Amino acid sequence: MISAQLHAGDEPRLVLAAATSAPRSVRLEGRRARVSGIVETSETGWTATIPLTVSRWGGEVLPVPSGEYSVFVDEDAAPLADASLVRLGPLNAQIRAGRVVASAPVDPDHLTSAGQASLEREYLRTREPLTDSVFFESFYGRNASCNPRAIDAEIARVAPHVVRYWSVVDGSVAVPDGAVPVIEGTPEWWRARGESRLLVVNDWLRRRFRRRRGQRVLQTWHGTPLKRLALHRPGFDPRRAVAVVRESRRWDVLLAQNPYAAGILAKAYAFLRRPVWVEGYPRNDVLTGGDPSPVRRALGIGDSERVLLYAPTWRDDREQMVDFLDVEQLARDADAVLLVRGHSRTLIPGADTVGARVIDVTGYPDIAHLLLIADALITDYSSVMFDFSATGKPMYFFAPDLEHYRGELRGFYFDLAERAPGPIVATQEELTAAVSDAAGPARFADRYAAWRERFNARDDGRAAERVVARLIDQGFIPTR
Repeated sequence: MISAQLHAGDEPRLVLAAATSAPRSVRLEGRRARVSGIVETSETGWTATIPLTVSRWGGEVLPVPSGEYSVFVDEDAAPLADASLVRLGPLNAQIRAGRVVASAPVDPDHLTSAGQASLEREYLRTREPLTDSVFFESFYGRNASCNPRAIDAEIARVAPHVVRYWSVVDGSVAVPDGAVPVIEGTPEWWRARGESRLLVVNDWLRRRFRRRRGQRVLQTWHGTPLKRLALHRPGFDPRRAVAVVRESRRWDVLLAQNPYAAGILAKAYAFLRRPVWVEGYPRNDVLTGGDPSPVRRALGIGDSERVLLYAPTWRDDREQMVDFLDVEQLARDADAVLLVRGHSRTLIPGADTVGARVIDVTGYPDIAHLLLIADALITDYSSVMFDFSATGKPMYFFAPDLEHYRGELRGFYFDLAERAPGPIVATQEELTAAVSDAAGPARFADRYAAWRERFNARDDGRAAERVVARLIDQGFIPTR
């Protein structure tokens, strides 16, 4: 019988013990993280210590992401005796149904409906003055990336006195240097949201929000749309339409990558009488002159290895990333390292893809770094196509469900087949042939040039600088 104990402290850990011969290895394994333990032997048996922290992508050591984890002793899953919730400092943990369950370090009383209602009432009643601070949120706190991340860096550069709060789901989310993480639903989160002079978000605000006098919201959104969204989606529920309009009324300014996106986003979100700034996307600034070497090293990729990035969008009819592609076979046939990047909506329900020369980077903090190191992009209908084209590197469109997606799930704003700056293929064999054809990109040169002129004219490496200058000019960010 293996005993298991959870130990608190700055370095939370799981300690196993048994009066048997020592195993060769012990590990904790979840959907998006794996941690190895250290085994020690004694006259009475063995013990193993498994940290509940991990360093991913060469970054800082942080708590493991929230979720369930199995414990493997050698290659066998070890059922553990249940243990009640323990607050371990940077995370909460318990053993339930034989698995370790990690969660954000939030007081359980605050997570109840009554607890959140109490915090919300306090948030709505506050009369404390606004502070010189900015509240950032990216993809509902699942990471600290995208346009808010690039805007954060520019604010830190030009207005270092401003406090920068980042909304995060748990302690596994790394925030920029000097920023203050606030875990969603905690008193600190509600307080930061209520006192910040500016909120910078790239998706819906969700929870109840009351804009205080002098408080402003910059909605950066997270992509130029090919697929129909919000009020333009086919068969859209009227009740959902009311929610869309209510949400957009919370925003003061909407950021768009290009004029095409500005027109669509304004109509899709009924944002017709307020300003839309067309400044390019700050998240793409790194694609102009950024250094790919540190990212390659963090991912363990050699300087001379070819890198393909596979980044499909999510599907309304499934939770996890599409499995149309044998990624290990493609990596082998193309003689390349294949990076697999699921959409942010697949991050929590999905699990990492594994295979020789395959690296699942769905949990990597910022996709812009992946675009920087990729030699070519494989996508389907994802807005990443409008970002990657700023690099001028080849794109391939793997779309075996094109008719279903276009005709039944979402619909498009324009005919991708007529304008795509790369080949659209429907089978793995066609994709392999396309990515192996050195002369292929030249056949799409004219289309690619027209595409970049339409969608990337402002992606010049200075978008964040322009956006923050406008925020300062209009008093959204205080200067000293």
